[in-house]
Amino acid sequence: MTPQTLPEYTANNGRTDIGRSYELEVRKGKKGTAILYHHGMETERVDLSDTPAKRVFIVRLVERNVNQTRLAKKLNISRQTIHNYVERKEHFGLEGLINSYHVSPGTNLPEQRKKNMADRPTGDLSRKLEEIRREERLEAKKAQESKPTQRSLPFTAEERDEMKGISPEEQPFAEQHDWLESRYAGAFVYVIHLFSKSNLLSLIGKHFGNSYKIFMVFVLMAARNIRSLEQLKNVRSREAGIVIGLGRIPSKPVVWDWFYRAAHLNVAQKVLNDFFRHQIRGGLVGCFFLFTDGHLLPYTGKEQVHCGYNTQRSIPFPGQTNMVTCDTTGRIVDFDIQEGTGNLRNYIPLFADKWKGDIPENALHVFDREGYGSDFFFGLKSKGICFVTWDKYVKHRLLDEIEDERFTEELEFNGKQYRYFEQTKEFTASTNAGKQTFSLRHFILWNIGAKRRTAGLAYTGDHDITGDDCVSGILNRWGASENTFKHIKERHPYHYHPGFKLVTSEKQDVANPILTGLKKLIKTTRSTLVKLKAKLTDTKPILNKDGSARKNSVHLNLKNEIAEKEALLGDRREKAREEPERVNTSDIEDYRKYKRIDNEGKKLFDFITSNVWNARKDMIDLLRPVWNQENEVVDLFYAITECQGWISSNSEEVRVRLEPLEQPRRRLAQEQLCRKLTYLAARLPIGKLLVMEVGEDPR
Repeated sequence: MTPQTLPEYTANNGRTDIGRSYELEVRKGKKGTAILYHHGMETERVDLSDTPAKRVFIVRLVERNVNQTRLAKKLNISRQTIHNYVERKEHFGLEGLINSYHVSPGTNLPEQRKKNMADRPTGDLSRKLEEIRREERLEAKKAQESKPTQRSLPFTAEERDEMKGISPEEQPFAEQHDWLESRYAGAFVYVIHLFSKSNLLSLIGKHFGNSYKIFMVFVLMAARNIRSLEQLKNVRSREAGIVIGLGRIPSKPVVWDWFYRAAHLNVAQKVLNDFFRHQIRGGLVGCFFLFTDGHLLPYTGKEQVHCGYNTQRSIPFPGQTNMVTCDTTGRIVDFDIQEGTGNLRNYIPLFADKWKGDIPENALHVFDREGYGSDFFFGLKSKGICFVTWDKYVKHRLLDEIEDERFTEELEFNGKQYRYFEQTKEFTASTNAGKQTFSLRHFILWNIGAKRRTAGLAYTGDHDITGDDCVSGILNRWGASENTFKHIKERHPYHYHPGFKLVTSEKQDVANPILTGLKKLIKTTRSTLVKLKAKLTDTKPILNKDGSARKNSVHLNLKNEIAEKEALLGDRREKAREEPERVNTSDIEDYRKYKRIDNEGKKLFDFITSNVWNARKDMIDLLRPVWNQENEVVDLFYAITECQGWISSNSEEVRVRLEPLEQPRRRLAQEQLCRKLTYLAARLPIGKLLVMEVGEDPR
């Protein structure tokens, strides 16, 4: 088989493609003229006989990430020479790179040389570079020898203390560089917002120290809808790394090492609590309406786990349930991942106890019909937890018979007209003290346009909460909780679960198979009884001449059979009452035990996803004053986040310039958003200011 040679990348016009849409042409040989083209347009000419200009030209091209091999071949120099030029500028600055000077006309040559010698580094710079490289190799070798071959789990208390805070040399955006091109520049809007409003860097630095870097990768994933860590292989590592302050996104094994170092600290829930507490106390989320709903997190692995419920397909499905609480605008207030189907009735009281003192007492919890039940309502009422929900068992025929004049209150919601009236509804709950009767506010709603009527329930205690507030909460439940989760899944990898770890579940109980069998038999017996009684009504008793019932008649046989079935039904019901609902399988030999999914890594990822989602909500609100078309404002925001641009970093600021959107009105909105984000004055611990602007290529 004939070996193939690499292409020359040289067109007929003498230009050589050196990458990044750059082409290079050299005229008149090694000491001639180099002409640089970008997208086919000439941008720069350099006299190759001018050594300082040639060196600066080469280093500038390397900083633009061109192909160094093709550049060296075109200029007829070695790759090592290019590497030396880059390192000389890095270690000795521009003066060290040039290392030779031209004399201006009319200037005395000895005086000029004396002045230049005072400014430039002295000695043989090549020998100095060799010494620097030698020291770097020794340091790298020592670090490798001191590094453990395998990470023991978990981290010790001493290691945790050492990781508190981010060391100065590991700070984000510590690298200083000139303008560099990045196709991910639009994601910087999230970085500014999270660093200023959510105080993200301080929070993760306090808990994770130098292991904060994995969270910056998570920010990029959530911002650009990168669905897994494996998909980072499709990302331009340098272009993405400079936008999130890491310089370069490393290889997949290094990223996974970052993830496990963070996950093994086992502080995910504490981080979530600190984050949500900061949002609640800082007024970043609303606390009057709290919409709670459960959402399936499916599991497709081989292990046996408890099942959640897929409402779209109406079937049980292996996985977990994410109980998410949102405010009216859809911002995430808190969430909890529960095993199997989850328990909404337990979650809401726990949520209220968890944030007692941070959330006002008159906060209205809104949930769907899954939480309907008199015992649950009585428990919330006893704790003083206000709530609104739909009435589950509604007879629409009776509602349609209500006179129109009774609907005295009017309300407009989402452009639709509603009328309603309020009454009370009695409930009876079973408690330790016996039966307890209580009443709830009962709202009968009438959608004028759709000509539909339904009902809702509310408990507001002694708080001054109007009927309009209760009805608004009922009508807004679908949009605030259900649609929020649906949109998160479309725009962000909210279902992603990095680093699956399964442990033996504490819940090893299953539905009692004996009880299940008895219930089926009871159902069959009841059905048979109904048929027998219906047949009995169609038969007449047959009597003898003396008035006694004739033996073996159909009527008498049916009565006897019914009596036997009723006795059998009573016996089976008695046995069913003695059987427990669920039985523990942990003591059964060779039984396949249930596994529980460890959610430490999932919570860390969802911490960033929730943060990004709430930041997205806030930035869309910043766009609305300059973009009055509500149906386009979300798409406009995502168009801005998808913009490519340029980023520079010096000792004072990190500046990102986005390429302008094409339409003038959209560009104006883009500029206004960048100005508002810059006015947040996000500043890094090392003192750098984060700045965003819109403009043309600054190079």
